[in-house]
Amino acid sequence: MSSALDTLLQRYEWLTTQLSQPEQPLQKLQELGKEHAQLQPIVKAHEAWQDALTQQQNNRVLLQDADPEIRALAKQELQQLDAHVEALHKQLQLLLVPQDPNDDKNTLVEIRAGAGGDEASLFAGELLQMYIRYAQTLGLRCELLSTSEGTQGGFKEVVLGVKGAGAYGFFKYEAGVHRVQRVPQTETQGRIHTSACSVVVLPEAQEVELNIPETELRVDTFRAGGAGGQHVNKTDSAVRITHLPTGLVASCQDEKSQWKNKAKAMTVLRARLLQKKQREQQEERSQQRRHMVGSGDRSDKIRTYNFPQDRCTDHRVGLTVHHLDKIFAGQLQTFHQRLQEHFRQLALEEKAS
Repeated sequence: MSSALDTLLQRYEWLTTQLSQPEQPLQKLQELGKEHAQLQPIVKAHEAWQDALTQQQNNRVLLQDADPEIRALAKQELQQLDAHVEALHKQLQLLLVPQDPNDDKNTLVEIRAGAGGDEASLFAGELLQMYIRYAQTLGLRCELLSTSEGTQGGFKEVVLGVKGAGAYGFFKYEAGVHRVQRVPQTETQGRIHTSACSVVVLPEAQEVELNIPETELRVDTFRAGGAGGQHVNKTDSAVRITHLPTGLVASCQDEKSQWKNKAKAMTVLRARLLQKKQREQQEERSQQRRHMVGSGDRSDKIRTYNFPQDRCTDHRVGLTVHHLDKIFAGQLQTFHQRLQEHFRQLALEEKAS
């Protein structure tokens, strides 16, 4: 850890010096400031650890003092300091785990209704609103990219675009199967039903990351279905784009303009292709990897929302939080913090093994 830490501390000092020279171009100063802010938690954790080590050493010296009361007090404080030093060291190790390069990217959140029929579609709509509110608390911007409405409300499938600094990093832990347990409004005998939705979280791909020749794309236009006004049935504004080599498909019919629908569909398709490319690269590096962060694998039940007991449990970290009204109001920070620590610890253990 020492060599990597020394390099980062030296880099932080250099950045501090550079930021004190305002004659540099504004864009350059912004880039330096961003990197400086990213390294600051590591520097502060290192300072706290060093201070605790100094206190620990001072108390060990006091164990040799001639006064028995001072020795007893030093021994008592040393027990607390030992635990404190260990905790700070662990925190510093976790902060040194390399950041996911996708964390700062915009993200796409795909929500699909699964088992549960109409109730699952309604739950998908509630998850959508929860994520929009969560994004708003973080100062992020949202845009609906694609929707397919359920028969009784909600959505069979919906794709939400989230833009802003750190969007993917905030949302990636939501990937997986979300399960809801409650009595549906249509249930006459008061029985609790279990429904589920799958959530896939993708980093938005930039054109420079993927070169997609036009010859590999088939673009189909058709008349949109469902509610939406007279243009729905009179113009071929809906767009479906198929990537011929992989068979991946993305479509959009939400806009009146065909070119706007095409642009949104391409955003979704590009993100799916990037995810496929990254997944293949990961599999090549390690066929036996134990953990996959934000994979969206439908076999992963990650969270249960139990309305009769007013609780929400994240099964990956065993964390249970009550007051579902606050959860659906977008207060997901408690889950995010615990999950971030959990997956950093797993990454640290994998790196050490």
